[in-house]
Amino acid sequence: MKILSDSKKFSNFFFIALGFVITLLIGAIRYLTGPELALSLFYLIPITLVTWKVGRGAGIFISVTSAVSWLLADLLMLHEFSNPILPFLNETFRLIVFLVITYALFEMKKLLESQKTLARTDSLTGIANRRAFFELAQTELQKARRFKHPISILYLDLDNFKNINDRFGHHTGDSLLCLVAANIKKSIRETDTVARFGGDEFVIMLSETKSSYPVAIKIQKKLLNIVKNKKWPVTFSIGAVTFKRPPKSVDELIKKTDSLMYSAKEKGRNMIQHEVI
Repeated sequence: MKILSDSKKFSNFFFIALGFVITLLIGAIRYLTGPELALSLFYLIPITLVTWKVGRGAGIFISVTSAVSWLLADLLMLHEFSNPILPFLNETFRLIVFLVITYALFEMKKLLESQKTLARTDSLTGIANRRAFFELAQTELQKARRFKHPISILYLDLDNFKNINDRFGHHTGDSLLCLVAANIKKSIRETDTVARFGGDEFVIMLSETKSSYPVAIKIQKKLLNIVKNKKWPVTFSIGAVTFKRPPKSVDELIKKTDSLMYSAKEKGRNMIQHEVI
């Protein structure tokens, strides 16, 4: 995590420094070419780059730097202006335009990131959805193959979930699903992933884990205590697989684990079927 944080800081510093250098370069070109050429449009390059890559604060800094850079160039050739106040007026209006563009870009990026998050998040529980899981699992599979690490998958299904909706109503059913999602998330590491596959099925991916069985027991025990306290007649069937040699596709991961989960249900429910492959 620290490595990722340091990498992010370096990346931010790089883009801010690059934007700063570009603004100074444009200012220098402005001075060398004289007041007849309007090059202010080129300042949008560093402003857009830094705002998009780093954020609003950095974008504001580059906007101010751009305006100051242009102003300094104009002040060095002040004799070319009919009134010495004109450079200050021009740069004030130019700065306003730069700041408006910075804010617009930042809000646009936030909107795009929000839409991206929504597309990969289960709307009820707030955890990853099927689409997000497949994307993350594909990346994890590639890492597992490259570094020869094991990968474990748990497929969990709520037994008799339909009875909860029928007896207590869909609101209670939704509350149960949210509790299950939240408590699974608390039971795994930050590097692991839990996703809702739709309905009452959840999939958990454990990276670099030699055995998924202890985690499956921990999750099942915790969830059973919760539903017991709530007096909800629900149990949990789990299929758990640890792949010492990662399969070729995410579909193979899911297919094998799903098969074990259904085997647990057929053998009496509220069971854990586990294999190491």
